[in-house]
Amino acid sequence: MSDIQRLDSNKRLSRVVIHNGVVHVAGVTSSDLSEDIGVQTRDVLTKIDGYLASAGTDKSRLLTVQIWLKNIDRDFEGMNAVWGEWADINNMPTRATGEVKLARSELLVEIIVSAAK
Repeated sequence: MSDIQRLDSNKRLSRVVIHNGVVHVAGVTSSDLSEDIGVQTRDVLTKIDGYLASAGTDKSRLLTVQIWLKNIDRDFEGMNAVWGEWADINNMPTRATGEVKLARSELLVEIIVSAAK
């Protein structure tokens, strides 16, 4: 198991797992649940930047992204606007976006990413 590195682990999960040169970041949600989709998305992406940096990589090395929205009809455009400002246009990952029931009613977005180390 020494070829698997786990960062920021607790009783439920490891926030980051690194294996075979790939960095997997667990689902990230916003800390400020009182805000709209734009603010929540920006907060999530800022956290992802930090997790990727802690693993020695960055958003230019993203491989795949899963975006989960509480209400895709209402929030897809707002989330996408923030995504467009943040994403590295020259290094776009694969991406899926869907609507799901999130763990708390105040959560509007959760994002999972994997990146090359």
